[in-house]
Amino acid sequence: MSESPVRRRAVLAGTAAGVLAAAGFRPAAAQADTRGVNRPFTLTVMGTTDLHGNVFNWDYFANKEFDDSGHNDIGLAKISSLVSAVREQHGAHRTLLLDAGDTIQGTPLAYYYAKVEPITRRRVHPMAAAMNAIGYDAAALGNHEFNYGIPLLRTFEQQLRFPLLGANAVDERTGQPAFKPYVVKTVWRTGTAPLRVGILGLTNPGIAIWDKANVQGKMTFPGLVEQAKVWVPRMRRAGVDLVVVSAHSGADTSSSYGDALPYPENAATLVAEQVPGIDAILVGHAHVEIPQRLVANKTTGKQVLITEPLFWGKRLSLMDFDLEWAPRGGWTLKASRSQVLNSNTVAEDPKIVRLLTADHAKVVTYVNSKVGTNKVAMSAATARYEDTAALDFINFVQANEVKKALPANTLPILALAAPFNRAAAIPAGEVTIRDVAGLYIFDNTLLAVTLTGAQLKDYLEYSARYFKQVTSAGPFPADSVTNAPTTTAPNGTPDYNYDIAFGLDAPLTYDVDIAKGAGERITGLSYGGVPVDPAQQFVVAVNNYRQSGGGGFPHISTAPVLVNQQQEIRQLMIDWVKEAGEIDAALFARGDWRLTAGGVGVVVQ
Repeated sequence: MSESPVRRRAVLAGTAAGVLAAAGFRPAAAQADTRGVNRPFTLTVMGTTDLHGNVFNWDYFANKEFDDSGHNDIGLAKISSLVSAVREQHGAHRTLLLDAGDTIQGTPLAYYYAKVEPITRRRVHPMAAAMNAIGYDAAALGNHEFNYGIPLLRTFEQQLRFPLLGANAVDERTGQPAFKPYVVKTVWRTGTAPLRVGILGLTNPGIAIWDKANVQGKMTFPGLVEQAKVWVPRMRRAGVDLVVVSAHSGADTSSSYGDALPYPENAATLVAEQVPGIDAILVGHAHVEIPQRLVANKTTGKQVLITEPLFWGKRLSLMDFDLEWAPRGGWTLKASRSQVLNSNTVAEDPKIVRLLTADHAKVVTYVNSKVGTNKVAMSAATARYEDTAALDFINFVQANEVKKALPANTLPILALAAPFNRAAAIPAGEVTIRDVAGLYIFDNTLLAVTLTGAQLKDYLEYSARYFKQVTSAGPFPADSVTNAPTTTAPNGTPDYNYDIAFGLDAPLTYDVDIAKGAGERITGLSYGGVPVDPAQQFVVAVNNYRQSGGGGFPHISTAPVLVNQQQEIRQLMIDWVKEAGEIDAALFARGDWRLTAGGVGVVVQ
């Protein structure tokens, strides 16, 4: 958790004002603190989201301080420094701190304390310890909170000193919220009535699809708009003066799961437009930065403030609410605004460092432990646009595990995998857990289904929407051909929604002709050198996210399931290396698919 001199100087400058100025803080015009009626008061509500198990500014897969192309920093230790500065500058009694979900999954740290050394009532999750120490007031449930099952989530919830909110996480047996729907925080101000701030938590309906194995028969997840319409009026009738929603749902309306659910995945703007009585929404889930957006409610015309800080603790959102109090009228919101502060301008809070260094060190030791060797270096840097041994390795392990689970199977076995991590690489020579885990950064589990040849082609055509259409074979920069916008991904198809197919005992070969329009790009689809018959059947290894409908791929969620052993694919890869002792790409790397334009191989630079 080392700090560069530039980052350290921002904190050592001394004052909270200096720290905030370095982080990008823009102060509003000062208000006179008058006596008597119409007394003004500014409440500051801070927000984080999509922390994904990041406590320190550390990349466990690279085994070094985190950095990216934007030179962002990450982690709650950084956030803690910003929060302390805001509280010092504004007055702690004038601030609240919220989170919008996806807290306990996403790093080896999170995995370790869920699977290797699971948390208990006495063994506190590092994220809970950090958030308690920082002093959060409330947090919404994210969809990834359910990845490790409800029992572990409940243990995490019990460790928190603040409520975990989810108005639309409903107990299937009782029909009531399975988590606290909202909390009221009272802010005291001398000479006025207390300001009552209602915080409503909403999570993502996609949980019903993505974590079906963990929640089916136990919880349901209605739409955000539908549940907000129930709870916001109740909060107002209970005497709440200000309503802030913490929503694990993106601002720009879309759904990765298509029409598999009647409720949109990203619905924060719809909530602002369709539910009267909301003053602001802290947005999560979409992993984009929204410093400030104002959305008009269609019923009242009132402007609703929306903000989303960048994920992993890269940013802290600040929402300022200017309120006035009068003896007869009570509290009235006069204006609101928001901005984001950059965590790369501050040092990690020594308090958080002292608290969690031992937990962090234990995970660093774990991920750097040797599991085997590798004959030839493999990289995923180009896996999204060309066949690579790195992705073939994932598919090989998946398909091989399915083969072991189906000893009497006579159908060809295929596997599907996406290029999750462009930075992933397994070096030649000694291989550690972090090397293997870097190829598969999600905690997905393995399933196997049956698909026909026709369904397989439909699936690959849908996957090939990932590419932008071209008029020649190039050469092209990678960004000119990948991450195409679609109706379900208007900001560009993410890498994790591009699946690559692989044949275990014989090659599955095909071209992706991106000179053609989406839906007619898969050419020469063959298995073992023979064109695939539309009626032919295959066993297909796939992860639980995709099989449950994630990404909206055709046929896969309704296909007959043959294997579902709840085995994490990442751990299967680690176990395979431990057992084999050596990774030899000659076992699985063949170069089975390619990008073409009119039959000519596309050159991507």
